Amino acid sequence: MLDMNTVKLGVTERSIMFKTQDGAELVGRLYLPDAPPMAAVVLNSATGVLQTFYTHFARWLAAERGIACLTYDYRDMGRSWSGPMRASLADMSDWGIRDQVAARRVMARTIPDTHLWIIGHSLGAMLLPNQPETDTLTRVIGVASGMVHYTDHPWPYRALAMNFWFTAGPLATALCGYMPGKRLRFGEDLPSEVFWQWRRWCTSRGFNAADFGPKLPAPNWTSRASVRLHAFTDDDLIPPHCVERLARNYGGAAKVVRINPKDHGLDTVGHLSAFSRKNRALWPVLLEE
Repeated sequence: MLDMNTVKLGVTERSIMFKTQDGAELVGRLYLPDAPPMAAVVLNSATGVLQTFYTHFARWLAAERGIACLTYDYRDMGRSWSGPMRASLADMSDWGIRDQVAARRVMARTIPDTHLWIIGHSLGAMLLPNQPETDTLTRVIGVASGMVHYTDHPWPYRALAMNFWFTAGPLATALCGYMPGKRLRFGEDLPSEVFWQWRRWCTSRGFNAADFGPKLPAPNWTSRASVRLHAFTDDDLIPPHCVERLARNYGGAAKVVRINPKDHGLDTVGHLSAFSRKNRALWPVLLEE
């Protein structure tokens, strides 16, 4: 077991560019402790969340836990943006399979011979069971990651989700040629195929099973990595029972940890805020084994 006691180290940061197997160029940032790292983490973002959102958490990993961390943006997002959003052909399978696998490969080459971890936020741990080469992993830490149907959302959030999937989202995406999240106040702009595939999953009882095939392999988790999936009791987007549903794709290897923010002196965490500085009291909890 790694010694997870707090340390105080300097941190070196540098940009890194790497390509996926199908030729997409991604841009990330490495956070390296000024000592041999105890582990190497690839931090997979949530849908439509840019890598800069995780900067403070990545610095904390390096400075106070001695863990190297790679953050990056999925293709056609943030620093990996390559042209007009309406020209992007990226979909959720590209982000959750090809981009995440490429990030894991580059981290293994950059920092070899150490423990390789995934910290996955939402989408960041959702498709790991569908990926190849997971036998290289030592740990998986899922944060607010699950498989959700729009009827899983509690009211009144369900009304917001239904508007997004059935009214505002489809109309805006059809008109603009991409999902204008900023204008709709639904987060970042998204490639149209990301929106349509995401919509199909979240409005289908089988979630993403209809897409299983060459582009989205079916789940086949054979890794010996330890897996902990963290569910927040105030997460209306991915309620805890949706995290439990995802856990089944890990073939019995996943432990689901329910977290009530108030147990840690916090008012709210919800779906996004586990990585915000105001909730940094949670950060050591996420690393517990």
